[in-house]
Amino acid sequence: MTATTLPRIDGARLWDSLMALARIGATDKGGVRRLALTDEDRAGRDLVTGWCRDAGLTVTIDRVGNIFARRDGTDPARAPVMSGSHIDTQPSGGRFDGNYGVLAALEVVRTLNAQGIRTAAPIELAVWTNEEGTRFQPVMMGSGVFAGVFELEQALARTDLDGRTVGAELKRIGYAGAAPCGGRPVGAYFEAHIEQGPVLEDTRNTIGVVTGVMGLRWFQVTVSGQDSHAGPTPMHLRRDAMLGAARMVEAVNRIALQHQPHGRGTVGHLRVKPNSINVVPGEVNFSVDVRHAEGAGLDAMEAALRTEFARIAAEGRLDVAIADVSRFAPTVFDPRMVDAVREAAGRLGLPHMDIVSGAGHDAVYLARLAPTAMIFVPCENGISHNEIENATPQDLEAGCNVLLHAMLAAAG
Repeated sequence: MTATTLPRIDGARLWDSLMALARIGATDKGGVRRLALTDEDRAGRDLVTGWCRDAGLTVTIDRVGNIFARRDGTDPARAPVMSGSHIDTQPSGGRFDGNYGVLAALEVVRTLNAQGIRTAAPIELAVWTNEEGTRFQPVMMGSGVFAGVFELEQALARTDLDGRTVGAELKRIGYAGAAPCGGRPVGAYFEAHIEQGPVLEDTRNTIGVVTGVMGLRWFQVTVSGQDSHAGPTPMHLRRDAMLGAARMVEAVNRIALQHQPHGRGTVGHLRVKPNSINVVPGEVNFSVDVRHAEGAGLDAMEAALRTEFARIAAEGRLDVAIADVSRFAPTVFDPRMVDAVREAAGRLGLPHMDIVSGAGHDAVYLARLAPTAMIFVPCENGISHNEIENATPQDLEAGCNVLLHAMLAAAG
């Protein structure tokens, strides 16, 4: 087959499905608010599972609410080739984050049905519960329970700000399934997603061949000095926690720049005490998010941060305390699966590049269980987790075609 005669998905049908799902929880600015296990999430789940049943898929729901929709293969002994993502969103989220991966998998199934293509391995679509971690923590909860990273009972007991538990809300919306979590065979896992960054758009590539996901380390830093009056206290006698913190924030940025191309460093939250216009701050508390594609890179960045923070604190006669919040090791996807994505993009004549994801995805946990890869497509200006998140129908169609052919290669 040539690039022009290869099977193709129906791009208009994929777009129409995305827009139909986006109407559930739609916001005035064109985004979506569909938090996990809310009434809107139930309506979204109902819509997607209805489409799955219409496509002839057998739907199963596990105890944490993960949804699996199966298309049988000709060889029942083979483990299924799975693809999916999530449909819960941020409070002011977009129409494509997660949703694209779920509906791209559905479109693959619809295309196989329409073209009478049978695969040796079964095909499964997955909708993972609470990937965003906005209403209930931790993030990537459903895939984490499935992969054995989190205990089921602990996940079901997690509460939102109103004290409602995951378990009770699953029952309320009708998605507390009976199937066990985990133990379900997965022969291979693919996840299609918008990039959530600007690299593909900047390089004018249509497909990101995702080789892995950056590891991250989160810290909470407390810088302590001495509150004092802004007028009577001479500059050279101050123990200004804010000045020290500002220098540490600059150090986070500088160290990340020294560890390119994969180093990332962000201070996203800062609290000043006593937070008064005429008082030299005596305490500053701030977050640090560092990421890198390699464990050695993360280690080096953390060591540099600790050294710089200690030096800055000593120079300012300050105390600094660094508390661990979270640690995720880098994920390297299966080379054969990555090759399948790369080869599919090449056969389809699509401009593509290798890329490392800076954001976490359900694929991180699936990679612990099965050979895994991801497919990225551009999003406008790299904006995501935002109501103005956007992607073109053409790019979404291209990514779904790559998913189709990568899954066919894996499923036989």
